Amino acid sequence: MSAIVLDVLPVFVMILIGWLIVKVGLMKAEIGDALSDFVFKIAVPLLLFRTIAEADFQGASPFRLWLAYFSGVAVTWTAAHIAATKFFGRDDRIGVLAGVSSAFANTIFIGLPLVQRTVGDKGLVPLSILIAVHLPVMMIVGTILMERAERKIAGGPGRGVLQLLRQIGSNLIRNPLVIGLAGGALMHILGWTMPAPVELIVDQIAGVAGPVALISLGMALQQYGISGNVGLSSVTSAFKLLLLPACVWTSSHLLGLEADWTAALVLISAVPTGVNAWLIANRFGVGHGLAASTITFTTALGAITVSFWAYLLGP
Repeated sequence: MSAIVLDVLPVFVMILIGWLIVKVGLMKAEIGDALSDFVFKIAVPLLLFRTIAEADFQGASPFRLWLAYFSGVAVTWTAAHIAATKFFGRDDRIGVLAGVSSAFANTIFIGLPLVQRTVGDKGLVPLSILIAVHLPVMMIVGTILMERAERKIAGGPGRGVLQLLRQIGSNLIRNPLVIGLAGGALMHILGWTMPAPVELIVDQIAGVAGPVALISLGMALQQYGISGNVGLSSVTSAFKLLLLPACVWTSSHLLGLEADWTAALVLISAVPTGVNAWLIANRFGVGHGLAASTITFTTALGAITVSFWAYLLGP
């Protein structure tokens, strides 16, 4: 158990350090935003590029991995939607946002350094395969469901599915993570290797992705806090930290995924809610308090629950 704590706790301590840096006034939160841009646009894309370019997939199919993860997402999202609309009496827009907040894991800023630290570089392969589809799937489903909920409540015409897909597709083509994954996949397919000086530079930059991501996330936490319906956000937080990883663990075993891939998927699903829940709330102008509170609660409690899941996954 002590070894698990030593693996998991530093991840959340670094988030705390980032939060304290802003809280005590050592640096402004805007510096954290700049660090986040560096992580998202440079460091993590290079890490994903290197991982996919050098990966040994051992003939494994990504479809079982995607099915294992997204079946857990579907169950958790549905449960949160029902809880918000049936038990808390909120409208369908809040139901959608409750689903997003319960099922949208912070795969980049917390999941990546956590999996790298606890599972090792071999855990980055399934993580990269998941990241390749995670953002587009979650954003497309979340946006479509939110627009349907808005039309149901307010009426009026909405954007067609094809128009929405074109917009999201256009955004994804320019997404640095997608570019990094695509470049790594091309290198892998063609069997190319990086020249030694280039590999050294890529390794150096990719090596700071995890620590800088955690500190920048901590520096950004000041903008969230706790507000709105604490009861509902407590439920969505519990679903995110407990129900989603439990569903992913069950589906991974039912589908026969190997131990390392199962561990990586469960740990990814167990991390706190990603900031995309907040971005969707901003985009549609509803549920800011729910998204912010869920991010805060799950980040504050994540060290305990992630340690719990890491313990269960241990040898």
